[in-house]
Amino acid sequence: METKKRMTRKLDLLTAVEQVVELSKGSRLDAEFFKKAAHPLKHLSERLEMTKEQSVMMALFIDNSNDSSISISDFSRHLECSTTRVIRLMSDIEELERRGLVCCCRERSGVTYRVPWEVVEAFKRNEKFTPRDYSGLNCVELFSVIEEIMSMRDDNELSTETAIMRLRQLLDSNKHLMFVQKLKSLRLGVSEEALLLVFSHLFVNNNDDNIGYHDLNFFFDRKVEWNHIKSRLNDNSHILQETKMIEFNNDEGFVNRESFRMTWAAKQALFSELNLVSMNQDRKNVIKHEEIVQKQLYYDKAVASQVSDLGQLLEESHYNDVCSRLKDKGYRSGFTCLFYGAPGTGKTETVLQLARQTGRDIMQVNISEIKSMWVGESEKNIKNVFDQYRMKVEKSSIAPILLFNEADAIIGKRQEGAERAVEKMENSIQNIILQEMENLNGILIATTNLAQNMDKAFERRFLYKIKFNKPTLEARMQIWHTMLPELYEADIKVLAERYDFSGGQIENVARHYAIDTVLHGNASLETLMAHCDGERLEQKERRKIGF
Repeated sequence: METKKRMTRKLDLLTAVEQVVELSKGSRLDAEFFKKAAHPLKHLSERLEMTKEQSVMMALFIDNSNDSSISISDFSRHLECSTTRVIRLMSDIEELERRGLVCCCRERSGVTYRVPWEVVEAFKRNEKFTPRDYSGLNCVELFSVIEEIMSMRDDNELSTETAIMRLRQLLDSNKHLMFVQKLKSLRLGVSEEALLLVFSHLFVNNNDDNIGYHDLNFFFDRKVEWNHIKSRLNDNSHILQETKMIEFNNDEGFVNRESFRMTWAAKQALFSELNLVSMNQDRKNVIKHEEIVQKQLYYDKAVASQVSDLGQLLEESHYNDVCSRLKDKGYRSGFTCLFYGAPGTGKTETVLQLARQTGRDIMQVNISEIKSMWVGESEKNIKNVFDQYRMKVEKSSIAPILLFNEADAIIGKRQEGAERAVEKMENSIQNIILQEMENLNGILIATTNLAQNMDKAFERRFLYKIKFNKPTLEARMQIWHTMLPELYEADIKVLAERYDFSGGQIENVARHYAIDTVLHGNASLETLMAHCDGERLEQKERRKIGF
């Protein structure tokens, strides 16, 4: 009698579930059960738009929703039937999983299920569960949802097939995003697109640029499929490698076939909508050629001739012609130049003037920013420098100049038998730069004050090496005249003869002279010579130690 009262009670979803669960206990899901439970099953089936068998399974899941590890054997005990009987309903359970009503965890120890809290909440509100609407997302929100899906797959709560289905639905709901448009334009197969999404997730959400096989295999639950993917990756024949989406990492300058990263081109193409710190190019280190002020420089005849030849070579028409001829002959087409000599001799300013003269922007490398206290970060930073430069070369109508200014710290002699982490890092950075110089497509110029400390491997890789000497007497007189045209010719000659200065030192003295003029209205030759004496640190009196 009590059962009949409950059966005639106005049905809501939880009441229907309660009735189905009660009637199914010990029923073995026989024909008599479906006859007795026809009314609540009909209600569930119509409200939830599912079959009667799916409604029975859903009712049992809701009844066990407080358990995060629901097993099929729990159902067989409740129904008092064999596990095989419940297994026959696996296709119905899989449909519930596809609709997001249950989550499945597949582990070696067995298969278990849980009911998401939002599904239980929908039943409590007497509402049909409707998956969240993921349309109209921005790119940050999209990757947040991708992270959720990847996390569920990593926890084995989604099969590979279901995870791929959800990812594809997510992409189809957000076709307005540039990321989705670029991804779809690649026309990849299902498995290849899924793998690229895994790479994208690891880079964007985890900032991971050192991706191993162990980071990827969580997604693919079929061993045969994963082994095929792994084989293609190892052979460098996967479609993602052929389309320059991913590439091998370098380990101390050598290719590491166990580690991958997304290429800079792929990152630029796919993630332009995201403000990723790891992709932000340091614009303050980009010098536009049109912003460089013209400046007169003075060299001795040998240096003047070399600089002039290099300037002609870097003129775009000559540059392209030479590059083509070198490639035809099988030579490297990259131009690597070393400017070395004493401080203040015009090395950096020569780079600036060559850039202005040939219409080339400069991408200046800040070496102190490259070196990081974190192990592995410095190597990643230097790789990013060359990745960014490659992109600039590809995007620019005229190849820019990559400038390593004051490069003493990175082109010095490598440490033999390096054991300390810092020494290993230094060697690793140098190996990476050496390999990048071999493959360079563009123009690299390095300046250094200490060429005698340069590693022989770097010396071989610089095609042009120009030594900047201190200016001759004649050149010094020209510099003094240019800097301080108001001086008498006789005074200029005295200064040039007495002080064997570089152009940079003369400029410092001239600045002091200009300051004196502002403060005092004029400045004498004696004041000027006092500044010159102050510029020569090596002649200052040393403080005696002791008594």
